[in-house]
Amino acid sequence: MSAVGGLEGRAALVTGGSRGIGAAVVRRLASLGCHVAIGCRSESEAAGRLVDELAAAGREAIVVRGDIAEPGDVDAIVAAAADRFGRIDILVNCAGIGPYRPLGKMDAAFVRHILDANVLGTVLTTQAVLPHMRSPGGRIVNFASALAFRPIPTSSVYSASKAAVVTLTHAFAKELGPRGITVNAVAPGVIETDMTTKILAERGEQILAVTPLARIGQPDDIAGIVAFLASPEAGWITGRTLIADGGVT
Repeated sequence: MSAVGGLEGRAALVTGGSRGIGAAVVRRLASLGCHVAIGCRSESEAAGRLVDELAAAGREAIVVRGDIAEPGDVDAIVAAAADRFGRIDILVNCAGIGPYRPLGKMDAAFVRHILDANVLGTVLTTQAVLPHMRSPGGRIVNFASALAFRPIPTSSVYSASKAAVVTLTHAFAKELGPRGITVNAVAPGVIETDMTTKILAERGEQILAVTPLARIGQPDDIAGIVAFLASPEAGWITGRTLIADGGVT
């Protein structure tokens, strides 16, 4: 049982919510009484299964589809969530991409693709949600990465995009503070999901060796942090990025 409270009846939009960490966040928020809109880029069987799973548990969730790097899609995603729930109390900007390439192998399209998804998408979705967000009391939780603070070879553009999210989080918190809306971010290390299978296969033992908590992080480790930041208990925290990597950084 989670110790986080005060979320019953709140309406949340979680982008990238159909799989991995995003799906864990959706489950956690729903378990605490939130109505949840699950954002995903395209038709997703996983999102549909998640909605069915939550419905069986007596929780309300819907799927809203679109590409967060496309302004029209962002407006449609947010409008669908707001129309269903009447407002948006919580935005979790979880959607993003993480390809790596070394110097000498990057072209403009590669760089733009990462920045559009991870930086532009965060900006567009946050802007679109604001007219529908509870004020005071709204909560925005962004996803950065521990690599924003300790980049590794070949991660340069991805790490830079997540460093931008850290800065956006700080700056947006200052702009939205007078409205009583908090803006924070989580910066996970490597978390065991289908997206990190290759990384863990290649570097799992190395990651374990430098992790003080001596295990690989799980999606629920991050979901609990997001739930706290989305809750009334975190009302005096804003502009902060919490590194959650088992003590590596």
